[in-house]
Amino acid sequence: MTELTGAHLIGSVPLSDAETVFRTVAGELGPFLARIPDGETGNRHRWIWWQREMLLNHPAMELDPDTPPFELHQWDGALIRTTDWLRFKAGVDPATVTFDTGYAAAARDSYAVFRRLRDAGEIPAGVRFQVCLPTPMAPGYMYVSPSSLAAYLPTYERALLAALREIVGAISHRDLSIQWDVCQEVLVFEHYFPHRPPGYKDEIFAELARLGDAVPRDVECGYHLCYGSPRDEHVVMPKDTAILVELTRGFLARLRRPMDFLHIPVPKDRTYDAYFAPLAGLSLPAEATLYLGLIHHADPRGDRARIDAAGKVMPRFGVATECGWGRTDPARVPALLAAHRRAMEALTR
Repeated sequence: MTELTGAHLIGSVPLSDAETVFRTVAGELGPFLARIPDGETGNRHRWIWWQREMLLNHPAMELDPDTPPFELHQWDGALIRTTDWLRFKAGVDPATVTFDTGYAAAARDSYAVFRRLRDAGEIPAGVRFQVCLPTPMAPGYMYVSPSSLAAYLPTYERALLAALREIVGAISHRDLSIQWDVCQEVLVFEHYFPHRPPGYKDEIFAELARLGDAVPRDVECGYHLCYGSPRDEHVVMPKDTAILVELTRGFLARLRRPMDFLHIPVPKDRTYDAYFAPLAGLSLPAEATLYLGLIHHADPRGDRARIDAAGKVMPRFGVATECGWGRTDPARVPALLAAHRRAMEALTR
């Protein structure tokens, strides 16, 4: 018998502001959530696009006219957009460059709203405030020229970890949950980008372990694995969970702190056993909760079929959607929340 352990929201929710997200989500799913994100509203609604805008306006960066633009294609071949690469300007020493990512300020502002609503009883006691952060490879592989990428990654990582230190310094640790959004690393494994270093696996495992180890042990820490959703569709359609299992095993072997949760996406038509079969090789720490992103809009029969197929390999897990909802029609939000609740109520009675 499959046991569902809770519901998880990836991060972005297409509502007007953090307070609306907190009220809406807590009102529908409060009893089933261990943590609530702020919805990544405002200039964060396109996930990391606002980081490209920060880089584009940075005095150390410029457009790269020498490298053909990056073409972002969806899984079915549809061209989503063409983006010019960015690079360090000539004469810039990347070791002297600092970036203001904006993540710390956004977290502080949303936490003030979260705490006010929780203290008023509108968010259940014990639910954590979820801060979602990209990895350095996320804006790196999406926006930075291959000629500057190797120098860019440690520069952005320093900035990102500085933001993390601000966040954990400003927010009560018992209230905080950090989620690392792992998309471009998955796509590198899938050979999606036109460039991939020979030692990419070790680079990715080491990066993800460093990021996790930077989170204090009394702060919750998890990872969201992703195949992208720029138009609410994956950019690569995974055959099964094998790459996600390999990636997870690789960074867990290097991670020194506990991992508290892991999210793995499940495409809508993956109702068959073979998609989930590689999960048999995923041995998670006892304290870690697995969330499977198998809830889809207006597909209750499919949701149950995916839950049943997954349960043959993993009898105990939580539910989520494939990715965040930032690119989703806002009118779908009530039905998506109801789908999570329906799944939880059906299997937790």
